[in-house]
Amino acid sequence: METEHRGAALDVLGLGLKGPRGWVFRGIGFHAEPGALLAVTGASGSGRTCLLLALCGRMRTHEGSARVAGLPLPRRLGAVRRIAALAHVPGVSELDPALTVAEHVRERALLERGFALLARRRAERGARAEAALAAAGLDPGALPKGPRTAVRDLERVEALRLALALALFGRPRLLAVDDIDLKLSDDERAEVWALLRTLAASGVTVLAVCGEPPEDAQVIRTDSTGNEVDDRAVPATRGA
Repeated sequence: METEHRGAALDVLGLGLKGPRGWVFRGIGFHAEPGALLAVTGASGSGRTCLLLALCGRMRTHEGSARVAGLPLPRRLGAVRRIAALAHVPGVSELDPALTVAEHVRERALLERGFALLARRRAERGARAEAALAAAGLDPGALPKGPRTAVRDLERVEALRLALALALFGRPRLLAVDDIDLKLSDDERAEVWALLRTLAASGVTVLAVCGEPPEDAQVIRTDSTGNEVDDRAVPATRGA
């Protein structure tokens, strides 16, 4: 079993998830070491987001097996959820365009487990927020209206960095992010992958859904089996 602060190793064998119209994904198998950078790719509708949710303990699979940091799925869903974080997943962990950067950070801090028990919780929240924002490469002070900048006014890469910072707040061992290269230019895509490489190098296992995986990422393809798939199985549960 890995130590508490290392990234999570992933061991997946023949994993499959069924939806109302058949298999969402099936036959997924791979091993990843702690701190790996993984790119989940496949055709639209091939179950990429659902695989992310399943490996973060948010969906119960129907065949095969998976272990996240040694925790078996689906038997230990709750334990996996406590060490995994989701970023930028529509309907699950998306940003509110009407809220400011500061409001998102404050809300995430208040949700953090155990903060109510800390004697100096305000200072602790501030330190945790600064560390998460720095790790995601987002400087609120450099935004047009500083921390009071609304999400709707952020550039796409800035919004993605904010989503990653909020996910990093809980110091996860597994970080999963959806559609990282959607509507990005080549330069922006390179910028985002550089950030994810840095996070993986820090020890966090990074699992990212993308259209074009970089050459240095471990690639997982959800459409390699050719099964009919159905992304409608994505739950409506919110929260990181």
